[in-house]
Amino acid sequence: MMVHILVVEDDTKLNQIVCAYLNDSGYAAKGAPDARTAYDLMYNSLYDLIISDIMMPEIDGFAFAETVRGLNPTIPILFMTARDDFASKQRGFRVGIDDYMVKPVNLDELMLRVGALLRRANIANEKRLAIGSLVMDADAMSVTVLDAEVPTTVREFNILYKLLSYPKKTFSRQQLMDEFWDSNNDTTLRAVDVYITKLRDKFSDCTDFKIVTVHGLGYKAVIE
Repeated sequence: MMVHILVVEDDTKLNQIVCAYLNDSGYAAKGAPDARTAYDLMYNSLYDLIISDIMMPEIDGFAFAETVRGLNPTIPILFMTARDDFASKQRGFRVGIDDYMVKPVNLDELMLRVGALLRRANIANEKRLAIGSLVMDADAMSVTVLDAEVPTTVREFNILYKLLSYPKKTFSRQQLMDEFWDSNNDTTLRAVDVYITKLRDKFSDCTDFKIVTVHGLGYKAVIE
């Protein structure tokens, strides 16, 4: 199972070196030059760990980490920065980061820390999403509510996993279509509505979340 890592670093050369090293070590790493690009990548793919610089244009690492932590309380965040002062470390941990490395970074040590963070987050072993009585297991592609399995197709599973991974985040029909339908497929955006209806029907007895229509935009999951 591939572990996806997002590297947010405005030094292009360093970003490329870190991504290449991670990819050579068996991870799937993607680089982003700034926080805005990182947000876009995160809304379109699921990542298991984030490595971020602090000093970046427009949105710094502190603000970025705080936003990410609001969206996802469990994803490990590692700061990789030239700032070696205690105040920066303290502020980083206060906004919710998990680890802090000072540049120049030893890449072998970075690998050790990445492995430790993934183990701590249990991501190396399992990809599970638990919301109240609902448990989604991404390896087994299974969904259970109160320990009873609710049968879903692969596409239904993926759409629900996406919505529940980013509760309160609105996804447009087009975003969901781009991610979960083949681009050569001439299905209309109404197909997304059909799948949302199917999911609502299948999980109508589950009171832990609901899929809300955001008129004119798309859909979002709200955890009750």
